[in-house]
Amino acid sequence: MNPRLVAVAGPVMGSVFPLQEGDFSVGRDSANRLTLADPAASRRHCLFRRGGGSIKILDLGSSNGTFVNGVPVREHVLEHGDEIRIGSSQFQFVIEQSEAAPAADSMLAERAVVMGPTVRLHREDALYLDPERLRKALPTETRIARDLSAILKISTTINSIHDPEKLQRLLLDLIFEVVGAERGAILLSNELGEFMSVSGRRPGAAGGGQFQVSRTIVDQVLREGDAILSNDVLENGGSRASQSLTSQRIASLMAVPLVVFGRRIGLIYLDAINLKTRFEENDLQLVTAIAAIAAVAIESARRVQSLENDKQKLVADLGVEHRMIGESSPIREILRLIARVASTESTVLIRGESGTGKELVARAIHQNSSRSGKPFVAINCAALPEALLESELFGYERGAFTGASARKRGKLEVADAGTVFLDEIGEIPPPLQTKLLRVLQEREFDRVGGTQPVKVDIRVIAATNRNLEEAVQNGTFRQDLFYRLNVIRLMVPSLRERREDIPLLASYFAARQSEKCGRRVLGISPETRACLLAYDWPGNVRELENAIERAIVLGVTDQIMPEDLPEEVLETSGPQGGSRLRYYEAVQEAKRQIVLKAVDEAEGSHNRAAEALGIHPNNLHRLMKNLGLKGAAKK
Repeated sequence: MNPRLVAVAGPVMGSVFPLQEGDFSVGRDSANRLTLADPAASRRHCLFRRGGGSIKILDLGSSNGTFVNGVPVREHVLEHGDEIRIGSSQFQFVIEQSEAAPAADSMLAERAVVMGPTVRLHREDALYLDPERLRKALPTETRIARDLSAILKISTTINSIHDPEKLQRLLLDLIFEVVGAERGAILLSNELGEFMSVSGRRPGAAGGGQFQVSRTIVDQVLREGDAILSNDVLENGGSRASQSLTSQRIASLMAVPLVVFGRRIGLIYLDAINLKTRFEENDLQLVTAIAAIAAVAIESARRVQSLENDKQKLVADLGVEHRMIGESSPIREILRLIARVASTESTVLIRGESGTGKELVARAIHQNSSRSGKPFVAINCAALPEALLESELFGYERGAFTGASARKRGKLEVADAGTVFLDEIGEIPPPLQTKLLRVLQEREFDRVGGTQPVKVDIRVIAATNRNLEEAVQNGTFRQDLFYRLNVIRLMVPSLRERREDIPLLASYFAARQSEKCGRRVLGISPETRACLLAYDWPGNVRELENAIERAIVLGVTDQIMPEDLPEEVLETSGPQGGSRLRYYEAVQEAKRQIVLKAVDEAEGSHNRAAEALGIHPNNLHRLMKNLGLKGAAKK
């Protein structure tokens, strides 16, 4: 195993860092093994720990989080190809050697000097990349018009292809149509300096199998950035000609760099064995123009393929495609259950407090099921009055009621072959419970005003934050419907039950909201993090997301500070020894004294104390709980 960290963006872009035994720390501080001159990175941001045959990345309480494949992590076992974001720097974790070794197509031969008459073309001298020179030359040069037509054809063709290998092979075929080369190759370098290649021959050209490309030519073109052309290689090469070129009897060759945003990502190599084949300087101009267009298309295709590979690896990591953030044991247990439940057709009842992400769980079940390519239809049973909910669920026939001028399909019918998610199922009115029971039993229903049953093939996932057992005992929820829904039950943990996920969620929401709002935020201060961890989050993940969004919108510094948080979060006492600002400690103490004085003057009556303070009694109870005054006697 040869693990390396390859910098693909940021202040150390292009560098490769071996990860040997022991810890490899990263951060702004010069004491780190890798020092990043990046204000978005913390002084001690994270470290890589090698041991037991694997390498872990550990976040060291950084202000803006450590991200692996776009997800904030606290501790994560790395796999080959993982994308890592530290501040504004992007790295790729590499273990294996490049899978696309050049041996399958073109091979880099020994380093050798190619002699003979050589034409060099600097990028700034390329005719087709200089609009003013091109405009002046057009009226008198018919060759230019032909070349422009070829360039337009190539540009139109290659920009519609996203498979890198297919794109390169097609590009070579198009080049063979306009340049008299007999063989050609496209060589691309990766971040480690290893080459991947695609090669081809003009139809009817002699030879087959592999052919070699001089390593000296490749290095020279990539180092200097100039396109080169050489004819009569064998006659003028003398004793210094490359042995590989001599053995292959190369007569003429051409090599043109592929450049993207000033970075040389590879080159186009062309040669000919026939002594009558000679490349002209016009050919060099044309291939240089083609390379300028092709480089962007090739790099885009490689990026798309890389992102698709990352996505597939992430899905395979847990075997579950999902959008939930967290590494705690409760979240891992939920993902394990989703993986087991998704493959079945059973009805699922998801339970949990409001704001815990029950719909995310439902969507994850759908996405990992055999119905993933079919509709996922969600409806909130508490958001609509009974009459509207009935028509939304079941649809209606024309003339069923005033205003029903045409037939309307209901949500159940729209979801045919897919999944229906019934959120807040505990709020569905009793008359509709009977109709829903029929759907679960028979998979059929009648539209409002209809007489013919409508058959549907759907999977039902329901969610509630109510105690349905208690509702059954009270007679507000049908017992038989409860049993039909409660086939498989999943309990989504509240945020206070997985506090270790709060920093990860906060970092994720901060990164997303700062990008959405267009405001650069480097991270979350330690004092703010203490406030977030101390709060109970009765609104769970939804409340945390709203709090972070508020902080991003209202904040004025490059970090989220305690004063950016909602008042109710700041009212909560921090843990013993927690790092809190003296200002907020003083505010907390002042609030305690005000409340205690009001309760004392009201002789312990919370209602009278609330009236004196000008707040609702429920708010007073919440305030006293947050301030640690819950034991104050009520009279």
